[in-house]
Amino acid sequence: MAGIWGRRKREQEELAAQDADLARRAEQALVGADERIRTTSDELSFAEAELGESLTADLRTALTAVRTHLREAFQLHQLNHDEIPDTAEELRTRNARILQLCDWAQDLLDEKTSVLAESVAKVRRAPEIIAQVRADAAALSTRIPQTNEAVARLSARYADSAMHQITASAAEAEQLIRFATHSADISERRRAAKQNEEANVALETATEATRRASALLDAVEDFEIEALRAESTLAEVVADSRGDLIAARNAPSVPAVAEAVAALQAALAALTPAGQPNDPFAELSQLRDANSALDEAIAKARHRAENPLPSLAQVQHAIDDADRQLGVARGLIAGHRGWIGADARTRLAEAERLRVDVSDLLPAEDTREAALVQARRVAHLASEALQLAQRDIDSSRPRDQDWGGGGGWGGGPRRGGGGGDLASGILGGLVIGSLLDGIFD
Repeated sequence: MAGIWGRRKREQEELAAQDADLARRAEQALVGADERIRTTSDELSFAEAELGESLTADLRTALTAVRTHLREAFQLHQLNHDEIPDTAEELRTRNARILQLCDWAQDLLDEKTSVLAESVAKVRRAPEIIAQVRADAAALSTRIPQTNEAVARLSARYADSAMHQITASAAEAEQLIRFATHSADISERRRAAKQNEEANVALETATEATRRASALLDAVEDFEIEALRAESTLAEVVADSRGDLIAARNAPSVPAVAEAVAALQAALAALTPAGQPNDPFAELSQLRDANSALDEAIAKARHRAENPLPSLAQVQHAIDDADRQLGVARGLIAGHRGWIGADARTRLAEAERLRVDVSDLLPAEDTREAALVQARRVAHLASEALQLAQRDIDSSRPRDQDWGGGGGWGGGPRRGGGGGDLASGILGGLVIGSLLDGIFD
């Protein structure tokens, strides 16, 4: 007994020590969060002077939210030290909530001030960034003549449908370069006039304009490389397509293959003759699609040759057999609803659900095989439902007992009135029906 009391006392002392540590950390966190709000408010004031109100709106909103939640933390701390006695559990819950609120406040302010610090650093580097924008604009301007020459050279080789994406690249890049230089000048003047918010917007605009101009000029160089790759790939696909047309002569002679062959031949015939401007991207796409369609048609035809479709009559007989078995199972279950359990009802419900889709699968050749499989599945489920229903009926029917303790006056067995025999006859008829339908399989 002394050991039990000693262990319990140690546990209580450990819990009290943990509670004291939690209370100490809650107080420290509360002081730290309050100080963080004060320092962040000062940072916000300086940032607004440099960046303006629009770029500092997120930090201002975060500060408002933190102040609101910190009021809750102070209120909880006050409850811990008022004149009303509190239980250890109440103190523990409040201190944990104070820690949670203070940690959330610190994390939110860390996130927002780090983002703002990047903007402040960028603004303080504004003279350096403006100089870089002007240097980039000058370097990009020297690329304009080369880009115009490249576009002219490529236009003689490729069709307008391929060139439309880069035809105006040089002119658009030149406009963006002028716009970037003008925006840099505006940023410089606004900053000198202490209009920092407008200066920052102009600086961002100038930086983005030079980036877009560079991307437009790079696109012309990339186009030439990609066009050469497309031409090389097109030559390979042409050779492959011609080989596929030869191989298609040995493919099964079906309309789908004939149509795919004709489509591939048309795509080959539509290729631009050598020496004339072409669109290698569009021609490659069209030829590749036709080539893939032929491969797919041949594969499907060969699969069908190895796996012939069931005839419509065969599928229809399977559906008729499924309907017959469904009807018998449905009738037996409906006539003995009070005795039928969940298994038989589930099989019947699943069979009826599958039966709904069978007729829609029948007409199309692509789904005829699925129709046969599903019809047989319906018949199997209906047969299972019938067997399970008969089992439930047999187990639920009260058994007659006579005075002699046996089935009749002489104590011998007595045949029932027809429950089991009826089910046997039904099942036998279904089996015979299935065998007859199997003639068509």
